[in-house]
Amino acid sequence: MPTSSRFAVAVHTLVAIAVMGGQPVRSEDIANSANTAAAVIRRLLSLLNEAGLTTSQLGAGGGALLAKPSENIRLLDVYEAVEDTEIFTLHRTPPCGNCPVGANIHEAIRPTLARARSAFENELSNVTIADIAAEVARLGKFTLPLVW
Repeated sequence: MPTSSRFAVAVHTLVAIAVMGGQPVRSEDIANSANTAAAVIRRLLSLLNEAGLTTSQLGAGGGALLAKPSENIRLLDVYEAVEDTEIFTLHRTPPCGNCPVGANIHEAIRPTLARARSAFENELSNVTIADIAAEVARLGKFTLPLVW
């Protein structure tokens, strides 16, 4: 099954904005950094804006800004803003009710899937955009804010 890269690119987008220390960032510059089309970034920025994570400054020198401090933007917030949050999908058509496996598979697997989802959400809720920006700076051996 194909998976979406929206979450990863949205995190990239927010980190690119965060490292600029309050300076607006053009979608074209983020797109260049992410090696994708500016239209992809603009669509993600729209979703992030709807979720209250970004805002934009219009006019010359305008661009995307964080709507709140990067320390207050959890990866879970980003995930919920850009992805279909249904991690696990059960059968598209009901399994055979006359089969002992088919009749019971959903109830058998639901608790495990619920625990897995909870662990996933817990991990994402413990990491912020500021945390990822700091790690990017450490790996890139630069200090924040970055000047492009």
